Amino acid sequence: MSVSPLRVENLAMRYHTQPVLEGVSFDIPAGSSVAILGPNGAGKSTLLKGIMGLAPLMQGKVSVFGGALTDQRLKVAYVPQRDESDWDFPIQVMDVVLMGRHGHLKFWQRPSSVDRALAKQALQKLDMLPYQNRQISQLSGGQQQRVFLARALVQQADLYLMDEPFAGVDMMTEKAIVGLFEILKQQQKTIVCVHHDLNTVAEYFDWVILINHGLIASGPVETTLTPEIIAKTYGGRIPLGLKLGTQRKGNGRF
Repeated sequence: MSVSPLRVENLAMRYHTQPVLEGVSFDIPAGSSVAILGPNGAGKSTLLKGIMGLAPLMQGKVSVFGGALTDQRLKVAYVPQRDESDWDFPIQVMDVVLMGRHGHLKFWQRPSSVDRALAKQALQKLDMLPYQNRQISQLSGGQQQRVFLARALVQQADLYLMDEPFAGVDMMTEKAIVGLFEILKQQQKTIVCVHHDLNTVAEYFDWVILINHGLIASGPVETTLTPEIIAKTYGGRIPLGLKLGTQRKGNGRF
């Protein structure tokens, strides 16, 4: 039996003195693509930060490949929300991507020709190689997001945690992200994303975690993303803009 890439047990978190998440437990299968869903303010991004150790837990336990995150750092890549970064910092695209190789180097080592080749391959997969010498501040928002994803890809992790990678991107970037997902799935990597568009969940993901300050449901898309669970997650109503009847391809579920 394979070890789960990510297991969360009875997790609770707060923001200052206000509880944000309570009693969250789930276990996801290896090689899955997972969407974390819920309304604004439900604690989705907070959950990712807690898993990554970027925000403190009030209680609970997070296991990554059966151990503590501190022992599995090289196996985990994290892509934060784009607006959490200082895009005015004077640094070139190639240097940003090479940051993903730092965990593989000793503190005195500089990136080698092999590291640079891997960085170029990652940029190529995301259609960003022509921009390798461009200042990051000169790129569009979608291009910046693709650079972030290339940095995660070059880390060669087994678990990828992404905070709303599709938010505010152009169609070209969305296609590039979907293509990256396909590459990672072929390599049996596990992808966990905070996601906001219910209309694309069934197309991009095979597993869902629905939260609203606590766990509502977790499981395969085809059996978990039901109108009843969606309504329960979003406060008793179907979210505005959800196209019922198109959620699952070919089975008429919605």
